[in-house]
Amino acid sequence: MASNQAPPGAEKWVPAHPADLGELKQAAAGCEGCQLHEDATQTVFGRGAPDARVVFVGEQPGDVEDQQGLPFVGPAGRVLRDAVEEAGIEVPWVYITNAVKHFRFEMRGQRRIHQTPGPAHITACRPWLVAEFALLKPEIVVVLGATAAKALLGPSFRVTRSRGELMPWPASAQHPEDFPVGECQAVATIHPSAVLRADDRETAYRGLVDDLKVARAALEG
Repeated sequence: MASNQAPPGAEKWVPAHPADLGELKQAAAGCEGCQLHEDATQTVFGRGAPDARVVFVGEQPGDVEDQQGLPFVGPAGRVLRDAVEEAGIEVPWVYITNAVKHFRFEMRGQRRIHQTPGPAHITACRPWLVAEFALLKPEIVVVLGATAAKALLGPSFRVTRSRGELMPWPASAQHPEDFPVGECQAVATIHPSAVLRADDRETAYRGLVDDLKVARAALEG
């Protein structure tokens, strides 16, 4: 597996003035800003509408996403799609990405087991997230889980304490100056994978849907 050497960060791979998200995605394919690229199959960049009203930010790609090169196409992605539909958020409104663009895992026999990205990985990959936001003009930012919250809102933010609450964006960001996107709102909720891990999946899923309904209502406000 990858070493624990300090990552150099993604800055040198991020284009200075990208014309669009497609140019960013192409550049990200060659990123070696942290050691996760050594074992991952490929960079998994964001996807969706360039004029999205809602931007979802998750943790990192999983095993299926790493193989297919698309975010949220595995089991957690199915949960998210169901919740988004039930909350009344239209797919053409959505752009979805991750705080970390490479899959972090450990081998157990023949299986690749998810490992949560560390602070160094989040920091190294953050320039891609900042670059994405520079090209997006969302009305709502939905933060999915603790890793995304650390990347956007800072290490002291607790999803379990503040989920489902509308926050001003980018004023609520750890570094608001990194996100000159115009004033909108943000809401944090659990990562869809938490639903899959929950003892009571139905209750966890209902909570996710309820949080997304807050985002949907804000679009109407």
